[in-house]
Amino acid sequence: MKKASLVLLASATALLAACGGQEGAAPAAAPAAAPVAAAPAPDNALGKSVYNKTCALCHSAGVAGAPKPGDKGEWGPRIAQGDEVLYKHAIEGFTGSKGMMPPRGGGSSLTDEEVKAAVDFMVAQSR
Repeated sequence: MKKASLVLLASATALLAACGGQEGAAPAAAPAAAPVAAAPAPDNALGKSVYNKTCALCHSAGVAGAPKPGDKGEWGPRIAQGDEVLYKHAIEGFTGSKGMMPPRGGGSSLTDEEVKAAVDFMVAQSR
């Protein structure tokens, strides 16, 4: 157990040193961490993660009128209302003529920031 904790701590330290942009901060560890740090991060990784874990349950299949990401016809009028309205409906819940959105997509433990990131992820696919 102690060995695993030390390996984890050493890996985290190496990654943080590589991300900090401090050349020479960890010369021996920097080459090993470089491929991880150099790999392009997906846009809005938090939003994608929340979408995959919570939102996709309804949005991928259009359950209860949930607009599918990428469906410009369904998302267009929603996007036109503005980000703040989308965030409010996603956080507080909403019932409209085309369906309903439960508060936080049913993920009651999600923070406002996580919900907003998921909304941003879906909107980016639907513009």
